[in-house]
Amino acid sequence: MDVKKIVVIVEDVEIAKTALQWTLHNLLRYGDILILLHVFPITKSRSKKKLKILRLKGFQLALSFYDLCKKFLNTKTEIVVTQGDQDGGKIADVVREIGVSTVVAGLHDQSFLYSVPEVNPPKIPYQVCPDPHSIIWRSGKSRRWET
Repeated sequence: MDVKKIVVIVEDVEIAKTALQWTLHNLLRYGDILILLHVFPITKSRSKKKLKILRLKGFQLALSFYDLCKKFLNTKTEIVVTQGDQDGGKIADVVREIGVSTVVAGLHDQSFLYSVPEVNPPKIPYQVCPDPHSIIWRSGKSRRWET
């Protein structure tokens, strides 16, 4: 069995936690690595203190997601907090760098997914999950979903 790396996007919206719970119940298998990824916005301010506060808030948010993961036995969880753009470019860079097989994000009104330009064919194929509030991006072979 191949070990998969699954990224869940950490945002300060309830639907992001719903996406994490969906992942824990429906997607994560024994041995898989779950990566909680939070990207905080680039600021125009040169203040290192502001940057430090944004990074700390992002890490605290990711830790609240980590607490949900601890309820599942044998869950290997990592946290990545980084600074980047609001259009998903940084997320795509991190996903490529880590070599992730699946990305899960909660879909909401302010989601970065709405700013991803349409490309034919899409660079990252995606599949809408049975839960209409979740979406999965996948870069590997597709798996059949049992419903």
